[in-house]
Formats: sequence, structure tokens, C-alpha cells
Amino acid sequence: MEHREVEVRFLEIDKEQLIAKLRDLGAKDLGEDMLEEVILYDKPMTWQEKGGKVLRLRTRQGKTVLTYKHHEKASVGGTEEIEFEVSDPHKAEVLLDRLGYEVYRHQQKKRHTFELGSVVVDIDTWPKIPTYVELEGVDEESLKATAMALDLDWKDVELRNPRLVLEEKYGIPIATMRWFTFDGFE
Repeated sequence: MEHREVEVRFLEIDKEQLIAKLRDLGAKDLGEDMLEEVILYDKPMTWQEKGGKVLRLRTRQGKTVLTYKHHEKASVGGTEEIEFEVSDPHKAEVLLDRLGYEVYRHQQKKRHTFELGSVVVDIDTWPKIPTYVELEGVDEESLKATAMALDLDWKDVELRNPRLVLEEKYGIPIATMRWFTFDGFE
């Protein structure tokens, strides 16, 4: 499926307070689970050097999705995304390797997902950084309304992609890491 992501993030949130607020507002709790991700770049590394393009294999609840993301600009709708389910993540890795893409990093995050109206609210906990929330919806107006309902100040919105946030805000050299998991950090 191809679409343009309409999403924003708010960093360093109080997870328990936000969950309580979501429940008070009647949000649908879709649960929390661990996301296992494999990040791939083109072998000459032009995608990673220029930033903005990535392939990702993500396994969540036994389902694996291959995603192409192109972060064209730091804006609410600045990311092109194409994704589809794959039945065998190992074979997908091998195929992508044969096509010239290199498995670059394995990473994990815990994600607690809610639906509040037409907006998906993902509370993400990565290794070694404070928890943040990502709002994804159909348009900027719905995101602003949801942020307001959750007492999130729009002036604090984060539009950079997660890799840049990890590198620029938290000083984690994610672009050169092979493992960014709760058990391994190298």
C-alpha cells in the first residue's frame, strides 16, 4: 500500500499520565508489544549518507511488514511510505540482499497503541531514551485536535524522523550502529 504519512511526535512524555488521559477520553487500547525491526540501505550507502530513504522489515505480533520510507522533508506529511506484508522475513532479507540492499541494523522498541477517533496514538519506548508519542492521522487538523485533547502543546511538535532525533537530540550514533536493542547496543 502506498500513502503519505501524516504524523508528528512529542518527545519525553509521561507514559502513565498519557495512558490515563487516553483512557479517560475513551480511546481504544490496542495493547503493547515489542517491535523487532531490520533496517536496510542500498549497498553504496547513498540512502543513509543523504538521509531520507530506508527499507524496514518490522515484525509485530507474528506479522512482518516490509516498508519503503522516503522522508522527503520535515513536515507533517513529508514521508512517502509503501508497505506490504511478507510471509517469511528471513527470505525477504535474503531477497533484498540479492537485490543490492544491505541489512544494516537490528533494532527494537516497545509500542503501546491506542486509537482516538481517526488518529492512531503510538507510545514508543526505545532503548536508552525517554518515551515519546507519535500521532498519525488523515490530516494535520486531526493531529492538532488530538494533541490538544491530550494536553500536548503543538509548539513542542517534533517533525524530524526518529533516526535524526536519536542522533541530534540524544547523541546516539544510530547511523553507525548494528544493534539498537534492549539487550544489545553497538
